Amino acid sequence: MGLRLNDTIPDLTVETDQGTLSLHEWIGDEWAILFSHPKDFTPVCTTEFGAVAKLADEWAKRNTKVIGVSVDSAEDHKKWKGDIAQVAGRDATFPIIADKDLTVAKAFDMLEAEYYLPENPSPADSHTVRSVFIIGPDKKLKLTMTYPMTVGRNFSEVLRALDGLQTSAGQGVSMPADWTVGQDIIIPGSVSDEAAREKFGEFKQVLPYLRTAKLPA
Repeated sequence: MGLRLNDTIPDLTVETDQGTLSLHEWIGDEWAILFSHPKDFTPVCTTEFGAVAKLADEWAKRNTKVIGVSVDSAEDHKKWKGDIAQVAGRDATFPIIADKDLTVAKAFDMLEAEYYLPENPSPADSHTVRSVFIIGPDKKLKLTMTYPMTVGRNFSEVLRALDGLQTSAGQGVSMPADWTVGQDIIIPGSVSDEAAREKFGEFKQVLPYLRTAKLPA
């Protein structure tokens, strides 16, 4: 069975273009995003990694590290980063895991059972290796999403989801559809009206089971 939400991620030792690292030690007490892709020097993923590079300041504001992963070598990753920088207009400073033996892909359940990767694979051979994992400082999996090869990931949505996870963890609240920072949150059903007023002040009773409020400044 693959990783499920709130499972502790495996503490793998991995090779990257920035050297060898242990996932748990690398995460430390920060949040982390691990995102995979089929193969270096491919068009959609070059734009995606460029998008992640351009968001470097936003990840830093949220105390979040990012790390890529693919089946190519660390040397290929170093060369590919030149293309990523050209597309992004800034360097990709995050590490990229060289998962040539599929250790990470299998540990995070990104592949079908009995999956076989030939020598010198094409993107089509490794198309299942394309997921996003958001991991908390407790090393537990908080969110995962998987895309097909043909549709570029929306990293604005990844950023929005990260904001929601961090707000939920810090404030004990839930977020409605399309929520962004500054908008009303949902008060959990386990919180009484009295406790809700004490914490949030006035709130809106939309339905008997749906109460919304603004977070305290």
